[in-house]
Amino acid sequence: MELRYLRCLVAIVDTGTFTDAAIELGVSQAAISRTLLSLERALGVRLLHRTSRTCTPTTAGVQVLARARHLLAEVDDLVREATTGHTRLRIGHAWSAMGTHTSEFQRRWAQRHPEVELLLVRTNTQTGGLAEGACDLAVVRVGIDADRYAHATVGHERRYCALAADDPWARRRSLTLDEIRRRVLIVDRRTGTTTADLWPPDDRPELEYTHEIDDWLAAISTGRCVGITPQSTITQYRRDGIVYRPVRDAAPVPVRLIWRRHDPHPATSAAVALLTELYGEGRPPRRSPQR
Repeated sequence: MELRYLRCLVAIVDTGTFTDAAIELGVSQAAISRTLLSLERALGVRLLHRTSRTCTPTTAGVQVLARARHLLAEVDDLVREATTGHTRLRIGHAWSAMGTHTSEFQRRWAQRHPEVELLLVRTNTQTGGLAEGACDLAVVRVGIDADRYAHATVGHERRYCALAADDPWARRRSLTLDEIRRRVLIVDRRTGTTTADLWPPDDRPELEYTHEIDDWLAAISTGRCVGITPQSTITQYRRDGIVYRPVRDAAPVPVRLIWRRHDPHPATSAAVALLTELYGEGRPPRRSPQR
């Protein structure tokens, strides 16, 4: 079976006659007849009721026609994806995109690169969808396979403790890792940035695990446990019943853009530059040394 068989069937039904289908596809009427016959032989069923004036699908033809339209649409999407790859940039992420910079990144990208459509794609994997082929670049805050993926560190984000709004700690301005180790800590084992390595081996908190941001937030809202997360989560996941307090002695989380080492998108450098610019603007100004 060939795609032209399916296109022929669709053209006959849509135009209503073999003659008009031949005009639509730019072939002879005899070619249309032969192609339809080849399709019917390949499937072993009759697809059209033919009279001198009309062509209507048989019961089998109705079913085949629906599948044919679906398959042809998929093929058209595949071709479009392949041929417009350089005019569309898909940036993947697992949880919170660019955090506080997400909206501004989208605005400035549209202003500076109107010829390249920007799409943000959420995929809950360690590579933000890059390994799965869902994106061209990905924003990640976890460790990466440097042999497989090229990367650039575009900024750093402060760590925050997420806790229930009625937790006694909610009245605090900040917390420490030593305090948090006494609580049950819920961790996203798949894409989370928090591990037991934040504490000494013999002085770590009790850990529970989840694999999804909504489940993580739901567990924290009960007050039974707390979580640690980068600042970007605060922007993207504001929830009733959840508050965030900075962890003042925790190392910041590096934010990286990663891409396939041997097949970078042409707009990769522009994306890295813009996101680095935004994270740079978000840094507090340096104090002048006192004399």
